[in-house]
Amino acid sequence: MRIGDVLGAKPSQEVVTITPDAGVRDLIALLADHNVGALIVSSDGTTVEGIVSERDVVRRLHHDGTVINNTVGAIMTTDVETCEPDVLLDDLMKVMTDRRIRHVPVVEDGALVGIVSIGDVVKHRIDQLQFERDQLDNYVHHS
Repeated sequence: MRIGDVLGAKPSQEVVTITPDAGVRDLIALLADHNVGALIVSSDGTTVEGIVSERDVVRRLHHDGTVINNTVGAIMTTDVETCEPDVLLDDLMKVMTDRRIRHVPVVEDGALVGIVSIGDVVKHRIDQLQFERDQLDNYVHHS
């Protein structure tokens, strides 16, 4: 199973991006409006300049209450783990677990084509296991 399959199974292929000069208040509004945990930071909507999550906001808010008046560029993560659509699901699961990351932008030929969350990955894996279980159950009871 490849990451492209996970992307294809998502109900929406939309990738919400935000520019680095946008305000943190705008970021919070977009996260809430789209019911997502992270946004890709991109000036043009196709290049990945960073990623910013709810955690980034909350962690900085704990230390600096004025972070709400800052820009996305000031709080985003610039060392972004990305993958291509042909990466194996199990390989990405390992990377996400090892690096303790929850969102991975999917890039093809240098352009952003999607994003997968740990929730997407787990849902896809559970669906696979359910299918395998059903196949085994069918084999055992109808053989």
